[in-house]
Amino acid sequence: MTTVVPVLLPEREAATYAGWFACLAEPMRVKLLHAVATSPRGLTVGALTEILGTSQSTCSHHVRKLAEVGFLHLRKEGTATVVTINQACCSGLPHAADAVMGLLAPRPCCPENLPEDVIVRALRDHDWDSVRRIYGEGIATGIATFETEVPSREALDAKWLPGHRWVAEIGGEVVGWTAAVPVSERECYRGVAETSVYTAESHRGRGVGKALMHKQVTEADAAGLWTLQTSIFTDNRASIALHQSAGYRTVGIRERIARRDGAWLDTVFLERRSPVDA
Repeated sequence: MTTVVPVLLPEREAATYAGWFACLAEPMRVKLLHAVATSPRGLTVGALTEILGTSQSTCSHHVRKLAEVGFLHLRKEGTATVVTINQACCSGLPHAADAVMGLLAPRPCCPENLPEDVIVRALRDHDWDSVRRIYGEGIATGIATFETEVPSREALDAKWLPGHRWVAEIGGEVVGWTAAVPVSERECYRGVAETSVYTAESHRGRGVGKALMHKQVTEADAAGLWTLQTSIFTDNRASIALHQSAGYRTVGIRERIARRDGAWLDTVFLERRSPVDA
């Protein structure tokens, strides 16, 4: 068995980020930073004191600590001290969080250890009944899609990209499919597509999704699609893990994005950037 040794953050970066996070460990400073960040022209220490409902000495202390770390800029206007945000921290702080959580580390190209008995090939005309049946089985789980009825063959055929629709077979039986849809008709987004992956109920847990995902991303890379994206219900952990194994990263949570069966649901928005220059 090969032991995977994690790549550690450089000592200097770790110390810098620790200083940033330690400075923000005080709730008053978080509120103060937010107040300044949402005031483009800045605020005086006196105004901040009133907003935070604290004493001027306490406010000045927290302002000084945030300025020392680099979150704030201070300038004198007469007898008043004007506090403004350091715009660099608007990108630097999220970058630090991503670095610490490993989101900036190299991501895998595609799933490994593919099942030997799964064959993935291009979708053919006689596959549509199986594709729509598997789609219906996904709908029935309640965690695969906002759709409540299986779209018609004509509807799917019209929106799926011709060169990016694949089915998985085991022993000649279609047991899963994946497809990609263009996100926009605008020329600048010609290399961006939204993807879906479905596995037959009777064959889940056998690596079918892994084989389909491998085909999906490698063919997309070869064809010049530079971004693949997808939205997955937050409680569909298996699908999220499958996509992460193919180099997708979590962009964010889309809260109350749409309703299903009368209930508002959240989705995880993920995307994968091709390592190949498009």
